[in-house]
Amino acid sequence: MTADDKGAPGGAPGEVLEQTAATFGLLASPARLRILQALAQGETNVTNLLDRIGGAPSTISQHLAALKRAGLVGARRDGRRQVYFIEAPAALTVIRLVAEQLSARPAPAVAPHRNAP
Repeated sequence: MTADDKGAPGGAPGEVLEQTAATFGLLASPARLRILQALAQGETNVTNLLDRIGGAPSTISQHLAALKRAGLVGARRDGRRQVYFIEAPAALTVIRLVAEQLSARPAPAVAPHRNAP
């Protein structure tokens, strides 16, 4: 174990932590989270995703390509269409747990507005 690996969650090597951080960065997009949420309901194609979550076809395709490169989403051919599905269900568990934790927190108090003197 190197000095960089000490204190890593689960003793994960630094390289794994780098990949984990990159994945969390990828998931920092509400659009990508909506795509994953839609795919959690079952496999579908880009047209159906557009109907469910909106957006531009090219944008949805770009997000799907990024999620696919990260191994979170898989794809298969169905005739002329590409059908997408969740490749890493554990990622959905992490997203769900974070969302539940955030939902359980009390709403932040709104600071009273102060007029400048």
